[in-house]
Amino acid sequence: MPADLSPGLAGETPARSAERQPRPAATPQPRASLPSAVEVRRSSRRRRTVSAYREGDRTIVLIPARMSEAEEQRWVGVMLDKLAAQESKRVIGDSELAERAERLSGQYLEGRARPASVRWVTNQNTRWGSCTPAEGSIRLSHRLQGMPEYVVDYVLLHELAHLLVPGHGPRFWRLLESYSRTERARGYLEGVVAADRLPHLPAAREE
Repeated sequence: MPADLSPGLAGETPARSAERQPRPAATPQPRASLPSAVEVRRSSRRRRTVSAYREGDRTIVLIPARMSEAEEQRWVGVMLDKLAAQESKRVIGDSELAERAERLSGQYLEGRARPASVRWVTNQNTRWGSCTPAEGSIRLSHRLQGMPEYVVDYVLLHELAHLLVPGHGPRFWRLLESYSRTERARGYLEGVVAADRLPHLPAAREE
């Protein structure tokens, strides 16, 4: 789902206000680098709005053409946070999960992984996903629901790869090399597991 904001709302500075302010004649500073998975597209038809959406494993951010580089950096951060917040609230159904599996197989596995079924299950509390190659079935734990889409895609792609290679040897991991967010997704899931293992402290007493 694309995210859309107007820089003129919620106390934000309208994009056009920056155009009225002359820039100081100083030595240009080097432009801050954006995350490699983010692409910024400027449009002369945009005046006040900033939008963002996912395109495969990239995030596309649409901004007014005359927005300053500093504003661009700020709005990229704002839109990435907004997309992540939207994705954390969105739960996809089994049919959409199957469609995503087909798309991921085509994009990263040359369409060779063709599951017979893909669905959410509520009985997997010790692993994020599983598959039965003989049946072509893939099951994802309901605990993934509400996590960022790139994490769900990683687990789904992981199980798709198991339809082609059963174990976790070098051949298996080579299948996932083209998915640029593999390490980020694994780090996210490891963080969730680590947080679950932390002791739950009793609530502080009110005096």
